[in-house]
Amino acid sequence: MCHVGADLVAMKAARMPRGGPASAIAIRGAEIPDLVTRLRRDAWRALTAGRLYRHTLIGPVPADLRLRIGERWPGDAKRGNAILDGDIEFKGDLVRNPAPVWLPRGASEEWLAAWHGFGWLADLMSAGAEARDAARALVQSWLAENTAWHAVGWRSDVTATRVFAWIVHFEELVGRETDRPLRRAMLVGLARQMRHLARVAPWELQGAPRLRALKGLIGGLAALGGPSHRIGRVLRILEREVAAQIGRDGVHRTRSPSVQLEVLRDLIDCRAVLRAARIDIPVALQQAIERAAPMLRFFRHGDRRLALFNNSVEEDGVLVDLVLTRSETKGRAPVDAPQSGFQRLQAGQSLVLVDTGKPPPRGFDDDAHAGALSFELSHGRERIVVNCGGYRGGRPAWRRVARSSAAHSVLVIGDTNSVEIQADGSLGRGPSAVRCERAEEAGHQWIAATHDGYRQRFGLTYSRELYLAADGDDVRGEDKLTGRADNPFAVRFHLHPAVEASLVEDGGGARLRLPSGAVWRLRAAGAEISLGESIYLGSGEPQKTQQVVLSGTTGPGGATVRWAIRRETKPPETTRKEPT
Repeated sequence: MCHVGADLVAMKAARMPRGGPASAIAIRGAEIPDLVTRLRRDAWRALTAGRLYRHTLIGPVPADLRLRIGERWPGDAKRGNAILDGDIEFKGDLVRNPAPVWLPRGASEEWLAAWHGFGWLADLMSAGAEARDAARALVQSWLAENTAWHAVGWRSDVTATRVFAWIVHFEELVGRETDRPLRRAMLVGLARQMRHLARVAPWELQGAPRLRALKGLIGGLAALGGPSHRIGRVLRILEREVAAQIGRDGVHRTRSPSVQLEVLRDLIDCRAVLRAARIDIPVALQQAIERAAPMLRFFRHGDRRLALFNNSVEEDGVLVDLVLTRSETKGRAPVDAPQSGFQRLQAGQSLVLVDTGKPPPRGFDDDAHAGALSFELSHGRERIVVNCGGYRGGRPAWRRVARSSAAHSVLVIGDTNSVEIQADGSLGRGPSAVRCERAEEAGHQWIAATHDGYRQRFGLTYSRELYLAADGDDVRGEDKLTGRADNPFAVRFHLHPAVEASLVEDGGGARLRLPSGAVWRLRAAGAEISLGESIYLGSGEPQKTQQVVLSGTTGPGGATVRWAIRRETKPPETTRKEPT
């Protein structure tokens, strides 16, 4: 079975000891109860918002970086040129020629976080000499205009991203003789930001953002020459965090492929910094990388991009490959993830990925989707059945739609989510039990899974069986509801935008034509079949597509819908005889 969070007294307490720019780190445990964290965060924000806080960041500044961190991830010159032209696009939001530069009117919090984080610096630096001058100007502008704390610009993960990016590109930015004033200003700025980061990185945020904050702290300590015992303290916190956030099966607790990519990349960066600084790699860090990398392979379709579960988008296939290469792990993707509940069926050129796990726990559920028992199907490099994906943009309504059960290829009762999505974005009432069994024989693979997320409201239990034939050309399913009558339901198959769908003449199925010319036919019994409009968010932005819908109403004992998606094979060509 696979079972599937200002007064002067506080100011004085917050002040750093004078042992160097990166040495004064008072770090506590990584796990803090939610209530205590909230109270601490509120008190801290009141403190940092005060006029005196900036003065607590003053201290010794190193004459130079003591460690160089090389470029880890190549930039995108196209994105860099767009930034150079003033078209700044992050998280689906485009701001042209932002004004004021660092706090433009109408910009979303996510956009501001990306802009202040300087994670785009590699893109801009790859766009040529003119772009490097623009990058220097933006760094200088940020230093001049952001001396005071800001809720987004000085957030621990944003600060860490900025610190790491500045250190990586330090010599490119200020390597010339004429750059000496900016070089000194950057060192002062890095020292100030590190003092702040040391105070907040271990507790301010949860989940992947906390790991990002710790990465920035490790990189900054190594580059600015922090004492080894201070780095050791941060590494012990990092060890606890990776143990808490990455399961035994290697899946991050958000259960999101996109977050899996982000976290693995950050852990690889941490390891690279420690290697450069000739510091022993903690066993927990190395083991976390070795567990997480195979699961990133697990989530990858034949087009080398990621599956769309729990707010994930496809991501850049080149980046996915590069992260896997730099993970230094080998081996094929596993067939299942027992703790997180994902299943992988693969045969021939076909791949079926299934979510048979419980929703993420509190603290990791802010972006989680109500997609229990949903699946995706691809053949070779072509996606066929998909989930809608994760929305990247500033419209909350689209985000709610993307998180709903109806945005997934799964059965939905009464157009209701299988897990409650609360007003604050966290998950509420959901399945108390999600179970899965798996079997294989002679290359044929089966999965049988069930959840009770609809029991309390509708008095129904949902079961799904999936089968993949040994040649990969035959996918079959059975969706079963057990319980009360008179409940409307719909089994949804969202299609990739490249798939052309049409109903067959007898009304008993749908014809799915792929860009390669291959044709798959979906047939069903036990429900009425129809085609409907849908959206695809593989890039994070809505794109029109279609869905096949099998709809019906439960009877006295429930309902059973059986369906099959089979690849059509061309009949052999006959040789035409010429008349004699």
